[in-house]
Amino acid sequence: MIFKLDSPSYQLDLEALTKAISEPLWDFLDRGGKRWRPALLLLVCEALGGEPEEFMDFAIIPEVIHNGTLIADDIEDSSALRRGKPCTYRIFGLDISVNLSQAMYFIPMLVLRENKGKITLEQANRIYEAFVRGMVNLCLGQAMDLAWHRGLANADDATVEQYLQMCTYKTGTLARVAAEIGAVLAGAGDGVVEKVGRFAESIGVAFQIQDDVLDLTGVKFAEGKGGVGMDITEGKRSLMVVYTLKRATSEDRSRLLEILKMHTRDKNLREEAIEIIKRYGAIEYAKELALRLRKESWSEVDRVMPPSEAKEMLSALADFLIERSI
Repeated sequence: MIFKLDSPSYQLDLEALTKAISEPLWDFLDRGGKRWRPALLLLVCEALGGEPEEFMDFAIIPEVIHNGTLIADDIEDSSALRRGKPCTYRIFGLDISVNLSQAMYFIPMLVLRENKGKITLEQANRIYEAFVRGMVNLCLGQAMDLAWHRGLANADDATVEQYLQMCTYKTGTLARVAAEIGAVLAGAGDGVVEKVGRFAESIGVAFQIQDDVLDLTGVKFAEGKGGVGMDITEGKRSLMVVYTLKRATSEDRSRLLEILKMHTRDKNLREEAIEIIKRYGAIEYAKELALRLRKESWSEVDRVMPPSEAKEMLSALADFLIERSI
């Protein structure tokens, strides 16, 4: 499909492209994943009166981009495991993985060209606009996160609101892009697209909050990432860490920061940090906030979507994302 866009002017080395693009790409995609963003796109499309069967190709857009961000994240975090296997850069090399992650940001957008007969020029432009805006926001969110755990900005005093904005950019963005594309494909107007996008963005943030909760509490979930508390090893400023640092005694605050800055893999130290976080009710706070985000964002979508099975499934998907244990 790639070369339907631009045929090679000279001669391709197909073996090189297979080794440097295809093999690492499929190695990563074949590991699985929750793949809820494609489901979100198709459910939004159906709930707004579209025909999802016609637009299956578009569902790959947020999913392939998401997987590209994971490959990049693992490099930036020096992670060891992803979905139960060594990270892509540890198998195929740093250079291959950086290039692959970048390719995965753009390859799925080729569906616009391949499906010209199914969508109008205006729809294509709106989808492209959502993609460009989303990719910029992804970079902004990742920049905030990197600056915090690299010590380039004062993460020790980060606020809950700053965390939520970082998470909105970093995790909420692709959920929003998925929902906006689904709404555009259904022929929705700008107002509806905006409301659906905000809902998806909010459940994307709630999903990340639950992800962070499970890292500290969910043994089965954490095994695929290297164990409970790998976010502690990365020195990650999760919502729970930010909340704890604002409320802890000076002694607990200093100790938590000390452990985070060690980037330790020591199980006992990670457990000590988790106990400090638990002491201030941060996990309960995070769960309650995730539930509130889901409830408040759904209220707007509820008004613009007529009753349907797809709408019920969309609501159930939102519930799963914040109540899951995997």
